[in-house]
Amino acid sequence: MNKFKVLGTTVIAIAASVFITSCKDKRSTGWEYAPNMYEHKAYEPDQANPNFADGKTAQVPPAGTIPVGFQRFDFPNTRGGYDSASVAVKNLLPATAANLKDGKVLFISFCSPCHGKTGQGDGEVVAHGYPPPPSYSKGQSSRGGEMKDLTDGKIYHTITYGVNAMGSYASQLSPQERWKVVLYIHHLQTL
Repeated sequence: MNKFKVLGTTVIAIAASVFITSCKDKRSTGWEYAPNMYEHKAYEPDQANPNFADGKTAQVPPAGTIPVGFQRFDFPNTRGGYDSASVAVKNLLPATAANLKDGKVLFISFCSPCHGKTGQGDGEVVAHGYPPPPSYSKGQSSRGGEMKDLTDGKIYHTITYGVNAMGSYASQLSPQERWKVVLYIHHLQTL
């Protein structure tokens, strides 16, 4: 009978400990080591913040800093900037089959709705009543000269800032993707 007493006491002790621990607050993880490492106060961008002299959480980056992955394009969105880019800016991407293929995919996705798949200015928007953009191989540029004579800098400047009814594609295409589109547009200029 002694074995049954010990076994019964053990079962009762285990059941009591399970019951007691199950009633405990589930969110508590027990003792905390360095709680300020993971229970810090996160400030919202528009919330007051005593950690900065001006009391704002959202701070302006220091002057002269450049975001990671950002490439500067120091030609303003003016006619002078367009003309300067025409002379000074050259595409550094090689005209490989892979770059041309990528440029075609990007052109079809972003440019063909207006310019058409072959760059003749016969995109889908023309069917909806919008004025057609000029053909890359036969048209005249709104800024003067023939479209087939557009340089790397002129095309890149136009993609970056837009012109006339065309808006900027700087937020949709990274600088490298813009250069691939430039390569493909040069291919379309020869058609």
